[in-house]
Amino acid sequence: MDVELTLVGKPGCHLCDDARDVIHAVIADLPAGAPSVSVGEVSILDDPDLHERYVEEIPVVLIGGRVHTYWRVDPARLRTALLEAE
Repeated sequence: MDVELTLVGKPGCHLCDDARDVIHAVIADLPAGAPSVSVGEVSILDDPDLHERYVEEIPVVLIGGRVHTYWRVDPARLRTALLEAE
């Protein structure tokens, strides 16, 4: 199974950089047999709808297109969500 994770942010956002680091660390530490995770990034500067929706909340982490968290990424919570993703 492949889990789609999207980081919504913008260039120059230090919280987005922190979120990216947490995401990659969590994925690297997933156990064997865990779902594979594809990570994509989108910028609110490139999409007016995303800008309007998330400008006050970036970074936003979407799992399977649904909001998982915003602002700060909790590694334990992200790990659990990825392992439970369907």
